[in-house]
Amino acid sequence: MTTAAEVLDIARARGVMIATAESCTGGLIAGRLTDTPGSSDAFERGFVTYSNLAKIEMLGIRPETLEAHGAVSEPIAAEMAAGALARSKAGIAVSVTGVAGPGGTEHKPEGRVCFGIASAFGIHTETVDFGALGRAQVRAATVDHALELLAERLRA
Repeated sequence: MTTAAEVLDIARARGVMIATAESCTGGLIAGRLTDTPGSSDAFERGFVTYSNLAKIEMLGIRPETLEAHGAVSEPIAAEMAAGALARSKAGIAVSVTGVAGPGGTEHKPEGRVCFGIASAFGIHTETVDFGALGRAQVRAATVDHALELLAERLRA
């Protein structure tokens, strides 16, 4: 498992600042990164966009994308990551949107999280079904996976 300190070290070595756009984690990814002393030289900013309105206003998510796909979708994760990149001085942005639980639906079950990574190399999205682990465990797994994605993209 990649630690926040490792992600920050890779970003520093590449001369890249990081931004986050978080929904279901409510700022936990930014929190994990900034728990590391000296993170200010590699972490630029975080957007906590829990509501759809916040996603629209802060990240520029298109209402028509929300209507067509819903908030928990790869198209929204892509727009969130792209919006965070465009609205910051960062060189890479990670986004997360999902159903931490409890609850969910047949089409969007508890534990489903969509991730986005945006950088100069484009946008990558993926969906992970962590399962109904419980709210805290889904959010923790989401933070860990987001750090892995950041490290992978920074190393590319």
